Amino acid sequence: MESIHAKKAKELFNEGYNCSQAVVGAFAEELGLDLQTALKIASPFGGGMGRMREVCGAVSGMFMVAGLAEGYCDPKDYEGKKELYAKIREMAEEFKSSEGSIICRELLEGVETQGGPNPEKRTEQYYKKRPCPELVARAAEIAERFIEEQKNKK
Repeated sequence: MESIHAKKAKELFNEGYNCSQAVVGAFAEELGLDLQTALKIASPFGGGMGRMREVCGAVSGMFMVAGLAEGYCDPKDYEGKKELYAKIREMAEEFKSSEGSIICRELLEGVETQGGPNPEKRTEQYYKKRPCPELVARAAEIAERFIEEQKNKK
């Protein structure tokens, strides 16, 4: 059964938000961000960072959620940095293990896409050919579990 955040992330993606916006937006309120601010922060990471098809936007969004939930602020907080980076790597590995990659172009392998910076029109065909709704749901589930684990540690 899908989590609340996974459902919300899918809804946001299907409304036209990019993968990163969908994941961050699903957590915005509980992380103390208004939705508009969350969407703006995450907006450049869609399409694998500005449609460069690098790190998947859902994965970038998952990392932003982790940082907002349990990130460090003090540049001298070596332990906090070390713990967060280790957890980020663990989350990436979990996503990669279930989805095959954390790289957008690899996740979209076999899907005909347009190159360049221009976003594709969100049509029925666009949604049919992409795995993105499931990818944002998966990223949201991993992020949700991360937040729960951090709460349980306290």
